[in-house]
Amino acid sequence: MKIFTALIPVCAMALAGCGAAEAGKTTAPLELPQAQACFLSGGSQYPITVEIASTSEERQKGLMGRRNLGDNAGMVFEYPEDRPARYGFWMYKTLIPLDIAFLDEHGVIVSIRHMLPCTSSRSSDCPIYPAGKPFRNAVEVNAGYFETHGIDEGDRLVWPSEGVCPS
Repeated sequence: MKIFTALIPVCAMALAGCGAAEAGKTTAPLELPQAQACFLSGGSQYPITVEIASTSEERQKGLMGRRNLGDNAGMVFEYPEDRPARYGFWMYKTLIPLDIAFLDEHGVIVSIRHMLPCTSSRSSDCPIYPAGKPFRNAVEVNAGYFETHGIDEGDRLVWPSEGVCPS
């Protein structure tokens, strides 16, 4: 019984530390590197500035809590290896509607999904938007961006743009 009594304060401190770390993850804005990128579609070029989320924490936070996103802005989610077709994204704590393009290892769009904000305070109530095809990376932009610019599956995102798009 003494062992359990002694462990209670230790466990409580450990849990309190975890809670503080979790709270920091959801409230502190992440400073992400930015890059110039370019969508290539049917002979047209569409420059865009992207934030790059390349760590697990950055990808998990994504665009949560943002009230707006610039017209020619987005976020690239980089992964070290291909993700399966069933892998998807959700909109928990995301306040703005988004479109997401799932990209292969060459930046070619393999799938596009439209995602709506999830108003539930419970993450389990938020739908998951699966890619439907294996992918390596993904890019989120404002809802309607792809339709407005005529960007579709088979088109490509290049980043950094390496001078592909004119300034």
